[in-house]
Amino acid sequence: MSVSIAVILDTRRQKKAQKYPLKLRVTVDRKVEYYPTIFDLTEGEYQKLSAPRISEELQKIRSQLKKIEREAGKFIEDADPFTLEEFERDFIVENRLFRQRRAKKEPIAVSKYEFDIRPYEKQFPILHEIHPDKDYISLTFLSYIKRLLEEGRIGSALNYQDTYNSLKKFRGNVRFAEITVSYLNQYEQWMVIERKRSRTTVGIKLRSLRAVFNEAIENGIIRRDKCYPFGRRRYQLPTSRNVKKALDLVEVQKIYEFEPATADERKAKDFWLFCYFANGMNPKDFAHLQYKNIDGEYLSFVRAKTERTGRGNPKTITAYINDDIRRIIGTYGNPNRRPDTFIFSIIEEGDNPMRRYTLIKELIIFINRGMGAIASQLGITKKVTNIVSRHTFSTVLKRSGVSTEFIQESLGHTDKRTTENYLDSFEKEVKKQFAQKLTDFKPAPNLLE
Repeated sequence: MSVSIAVILDTRRQKKAQKYPLKLRVTVDRKVEYYPTIFDLTEGEYQKLSAPRISEELQKIRSQLKKIEREAGKFIEDADPFTLEEFERDFIVENRLFRQRRAKKEPIAVSKYEFDIRPYEKQFPILHEIHPDKDYISLTFLSYIKRLLEEGRIGSALNYQDTYNSLKKFRGNVRFAEITVSYLNQYEQWMVIERKRSRTTVGIKLRSLRAVFNEAIENGIIRRDKCYPFGRRRYQLPTSRNVKKALDLVEVQKIYEFEPATADERKAKDFWLFCYFANGMNPKDFAHLQYKNIDGEYLSFVRAKTERTGRGNPKTITAYINDDIRRIIGTYGNPNRRPDTFIFSIIEEGDNPMRRYTLIKELIIFINRGMGAIASQLGITKKVTNIVSRHTFSTVLKRSGVSTEFIQESLGHTDKRTTENYLDSFEKEVKKQFAQKLTDFKPAPNLLE
């Protein structure tokens, strides 16, 4: 995001004594907003502001204008992310150097129904927690979690509940103002040293906390410039790049040719291979497949993960139905082949979101457990899970010379960087082989010497 500021003389409308208002111009990705200061100058006075010798009155105005630019610049630098709405609310409003606009009264949205929390009470204890006041983190966590539940985003809601549980174990339900840079550094050390968690886990949890902070700012509970602990020169979220362990084709061949001894292992293998062949499909999309998604020789579907965010322009994924996919549908598919029937009997039409989340979680455990047993029998030391099938699909294609753009389309990613994160790094042995090619001109060693 590109943000720039400048104090300008707005000559579009002249005031008394041939003076014009001085305004702070804020440009955000070509969108421009003007905020009038308390100062009015003539064009001649405005030109003199950059001169070395000016009147005492103009010196005072110049000093105040520099203060505006300096403090506005710091606000923009610390904002993560920056929005004009927050800038106006937290920097312009009640700032004595700006003329105050009349606040617009926003209509209060009235819900026509009360969301039924009963299916979620067991997994979300925050739903029945007592909240001391609105500036305590619990109330905003509750608001965020309830919205996620209403949208059917159960996994995300559970992540926020887990983050709240972790923070509560650390120092209890605290006010936003108590969560300082020092608090976050101490929480990170507590997680890593006492709880034996990785910094990646810390980063995941604190991203949820940062989102809750932004929610509280948006709702007017706290001010960004008063108690926002994230951003440059403040607390930086720990990040790390996980090394993805994709399988190579030799290992995929071993799995493909393996003859399982039990029905559960065979089913786990077939489901894993289905996901691998179907563009690295994830279990949620696998469970939601319906017969209407079969379009001749292809499966066409929209990822459940992006169905909400891409509602205006849904990205359809198309996967070729090879002989193995056709066989697996024939073996495990529902005999009722009406368009709206789920292909596999994992979830049902009447299941609520919590029930579906639980059933898909059980599916993941089933596949991962069965594939773990198969990998052990084959001597494959890498974890062979659902996510590995997705990484393997993308990595095998990349090593075969397929473009990243094609893989991006096959995976349903809107951002190329997301696809690049999926593409596994070449193993050390492969890198060693490449390095040896750099000296192919050298004669082979004489093993008889």
